[in-house]
Amino acid sequence: MQLSTCYLFQGLSECQLKQLIAISTEIRVQQGTWLYHENEPADQMFVLKDGAVELLSTIDDAIELPITIIRSPGSCFGTSALIPPHLYSLSARCAKDATLQAIKQNDLRNLIQQNGELGFAILTNLAKHFLDRLKETRQELKIHFKTLFKSMHH
Repeated sequence: MQLSTCYLFQGLSECQLKQLIAISTEIRVQQGTWLYHENEPADQMFVLKDGAVELLSTIDDAIELPITIIRSPGSCFGTSALIPPHLYSLSARCAKDATLQAIKQNDLRNLIQQNGELGFAILTNLAKHFLDRLKETRQELKIHFKTLFKSMHH
């Protein structure tokens, strides 16, 4: 079961993982299929079991900007389903035939309301993940800025 390797569900008990498995559905998706689009209501999140999913953004509805390709089993995406205003921040398209665990936002919210400890663990993991990503982005910005600065002063 891929849920236990997902960063969101680290530190959960066997019992809590079983509750998550009970509300998740395994789906198979063909290459080229859109799972969701940027700014659509985020009604579910996904955990990759196998295959690959590309996350991307569009500029002026014309240019596709690839952000990342998710290939590691246990990687999750669509986490906007956990955070108000519950709108996807990127689009997701299947890059290679994939098997996913889908968890509906309403089911997850109900489970979190019934089990505060589980909700606290998931949201703490999510916050930690976003902080790590923010640090990485800042490092990348520093590198770009240094490069830009050097090229302007030569």
